[in-house]
Amino acid sequence: MDEIDRKILTLLQKRCDRSLAEIGDAVGLSSTPLWRRIRNLEESGIIRGRVALLDPQKVGCALAVFVTLRTRDHSTPWLTSFSGTVALWPEVSDFYRLSGSNDFILKVRVADVPAFDRFYKKLVAIDGVGDISTAFALEEIKHSTILPV
Repeated sequence: MDEIDRKILTLLQKRCDRSLAEIGDAVGLSSTPLWRRIRNLEESGIIRGRVALLDPQKVGCALAVFVTLRTRDHSTPWLTSFSGTVALWPEVSDFYRLSGSNDFILKVRVADVPAFDRFYKKLVAIDGVGDISTAFALEEIKHSTILPV
Protein backbone atom coordinates (compact mmCIF):
# COMPACT_ATOMS: atom_id res chain seq x y z
CA MET A 1 0.00 0.00 0.00
CA ASP A 2 1.38 3.37 -0.95
CA GLU A 3 0.36 6.96 -0.17
CA ILE A 4 -2.17 7.07 -3.03
CA ASP A 5 -3.85 3.91 -1.71
CA ARG A 6 -4.03 5.53 1.73
CA LYS A 7 -5.66 8.65 0.26
CA ILE A 8 -8.16 6.49 -1.64
CA LEU A 9 -9.01 4.56 1.53
CA THR A 10 -9.45 7.74 3.56
CA LEU A 11 -11.82 9.19 0.94
CA LEU A 12 -13.82 5.96 0.64
CA GLN A 13 -14.14 5.63 4.43
CA LYS A 14 -15.62 9.11 4.65
CA ARG A 15 -18.04 8.60 1.76
CA CYS A 16 -17.91 5.53 -0.46
CA ASP A 17 -20.54 6.79 -2.91
CA ARG A 18 -18.16 9.31 -4.49
CA SER A 19 -17.70 8.98 -8.21
CA LEU A 20 -14.46 7.63 -9.63
CA ALA A 21 -13.89 11.03 -11.23
CA GLU A 22 -14.20 12.80 -7.88
CA ILE A 23 -11.82 10.37 -6.13
CA GLY A 24 -9.45 10.43 -9.09
CA ASP A 25 -9.28 14.22 -9.01
CA ALA A 26 -8.48 14.14 -5.31
CA VAL A 27 -5.65 11.60 -5.67
CA GLY A 28 -4.37 12.53 -9.12
CA LEU A 29 -5.43 9.43 -11.08
CA SER A 30 -7.69 8.82 -14.06
CA SER A 31 -10.63 6.41 -13.72
CA THR A 32 -8.98 3.24 -15.08
CA PRO A 33 -5.89 3.15 -12.81
CA LEU A 34 -8.03 4.30 -9.89
CA TRP A 35 -10.54 1.48 -10.47
CA ARG A 36 -7.65 -1.04 -10.65
CA ARG A 37 -6.32 0.19 -7.31
CA ILE A 38 -9.75 -0.04 -5.68
CA ARG A 39 -10.24 -3.58 -7.05
CA ASN A 40 -6.78 -4.57 -5.73
CA LEU A 41 -7.67 -3.16 -2.30
CA GLU A 42 -10.89 -5.20 -2.36
CA GLU A 43 -9.23 -8.40 -3.60
CA SER A 44 -6.49 -8.15 -0.97
CA GLY A 45 -9.14 -7.83 1.74
CA ILE A 46 -8.14 -4.34 2.83
CA ILE A 47 -11.58 -3.14 1.74
CA ARG A 48 -13.93 -5.71 3.30
CA GLY A 49 -17.15 -4.22 1.98
CA ARG A 50 -19.16 -1.10 1.34
CA VAL A 51 -22.11 -0.28 3.56
CA ALA A 52 -24.72 2.34 4.34
CA LEU A 53 -24.44 3.79 7.84
CA LEU A 54 -27.85 4.11 9.46
CA ASP A 55 -29.10 6.45 12.16
CA PRO A 56 -29.87 4.16 15.14
CA GLN A 57 -32.61 6.48 16.44
CA LYS A 58 -34.44 6.52 13.11
CA VAL A 59 -34.39 2.73 12.69
CA GLY A 60 -35.54 1.87 16.20
CA CYS A 61 -32.22 0.98 17.83
CA ALA A 62 -31.71 4.07 19.95
CA LEU A 63 -30.45 2.32 23.08
CA ALA A 64 -26.79 1.28 23.16
CA VAL A 65 -25.80 -1.11 25.95
CA PHE A 66 -22.31 -2.36 26.70
CA VAL A 67 -22.27 -5.84 28.20
CA THR A 68 -19.20 -7.38 29.77
CA LEU A 69 -19.21 -10.96 30.89
CA ARG A 70 -17.12 -13.70 32.36
CA THR A 71 -17.50 -17.35 31.53
CA ARG A 72 -17.36 -20.42 33.71
CA ASP A 73 -16.05 -22.52 30.81
CA HIS A 74 -12.92 -21.59 28.87
CA SER A 75 -12.69 -24.70 26.73
CA THR A 76 -12.26 -24.27 22.99
CA PRO A 77 -15.53 -26.04 22.12
CA TRP A 78 -17.51 -23.82 24.51
CA LEU A 79 -15.84 -20.64 23.28
CA THR A 80 -16.48 -21.62 19.65
CA SER A 81 -20.12 -22.44 20.34
CA PHE A 82 -20.72 -19.30 22.42
CA SER A 83 -19.02 -17.00 19.92
CA GLY A 84 -20.84 -18.56 16.99
CA THR A 85 -24.23 -18.19 18.68
CA VAL A 86 -23.86 -14.63 19.98
CA ALA A 87 -22.24 -13.33 16.77
CA LEU A 88 -25.43 -14.23 14.89
CA TRP A 89 -27.74 -12.20 17.14
CA PRO A 90 -28.78 -9.04 15.25
CA GLU A 91 -28.80 -6.91 18.40
CA VAL A 92 -25.04 -7.39 18.80
CA SER A 93 -23.21 -4.77 16.75
CA ASP A 94 -19.74 -5.33 18.23
CA PHE A 95 -18.35 -8.40 19.98
CA TYR A 96 -14.84 -8.89 21.36
CA ARG A 97 -12.99 -11.50 23.40
CA LEU A 98 -10.86 -9.70 25.99
CA SER A 99 -7.82 -10.08 28.17
CA GLY A 100 -8.10 -9.07 31.79
CA SER A 101 -10.90 -9.60 34.29
CA ASN A 102 -13.71 -9.92 31.73
CA ASP A 103 -13.81 -12.48 28.95
CA PHE A 104 -16.07 -10.67 26.47
CA ILE A 105 -17.59 -7.30 25.72
CA LEU A 106 -20.62 -6.76 23.51
CA LYS A 107 -22.17 -3.60 22.17
CA VAL A 108 -25.89 -4.20 21.91
CA ARG A 109 -28.32 -1.96 19.99
CA VAL A 110 -32.00 -2.22 20.90
CA ALA A 111 -35.09 -0.02 20.93
CA ASP A 112 -35.56 0.29 24.68
CA VAL A 113 -35.08 -1.31 28.10
CA PRO A 114 -37.77 -4.03 27.60
CA ALA A 115 -36.02 -5.03 24.35
CA PHE A 116 -32.72 -5.21 26.21
CA ASP A 117 -34.35 -7.34 28.92
CA ARG A 118 -35.43 -9.86 26.24
CA PHE A 119 -31.84 -9.89 24.93
CA TYR A 120 -30.44 -10.29 28.46
CA LYS A 121 -32.68 -13.29 29.16
CA LYS A 122 -31.43 -14.92 25.95
CA LEU A 123 -27.83 -14.31 27.00
CA VAL A 124 -28.11 -15.64 30.56
CA ALA A 125 -29.85 -18.77 29.28
CA ILE A 126 -26.57 -19.91 27.71
CA ASP A 127 -24.94 -22.52 29.94
CA GLY A 128 -21.47 -21.43 31.04
CA VAL A 129 -22.13 -17.68 31.07
CA GLY A 130 -20.99 -16.30 34.41
CA ASP A 131 -20.91 -12.76 35.74
CA ILE A 132 -22.58 -10.17 33.52
CA SER A 133 -22.29 -6.42 33.87
CA THR A 134 -24.16 -3.86 31.78
CA ALA A 135 -23.73 -0.16 31.14
CA PHE A 136 -26.34 1.87 29.30
CA ALA A 137 -24.90 4.60 27.10
CA LEU A 138 -26.28 7.98 28.13
CA GLU A 139 -24.75 9.95 25.27
CA GLU A 140 -22.78 9.07 22.16
CA ILE A 141 -19.85 11.46 22.09
CA LYS A 142 -17.94 9.89 19.22
CA HIS A 143 -18.69 6.99 16.92
CA SER A 144 -16.58 6.42 13.86
CA THR A 145 -16.04 3.67 11.33
CA ILE A 146 -12.99 5.48 9.94
CA LEU A 147 -9.61 3.83 10.59
CA PRO A 148 -6.44 5.94 10.60
CA VAL A 149 -4.60 4.88 7.46
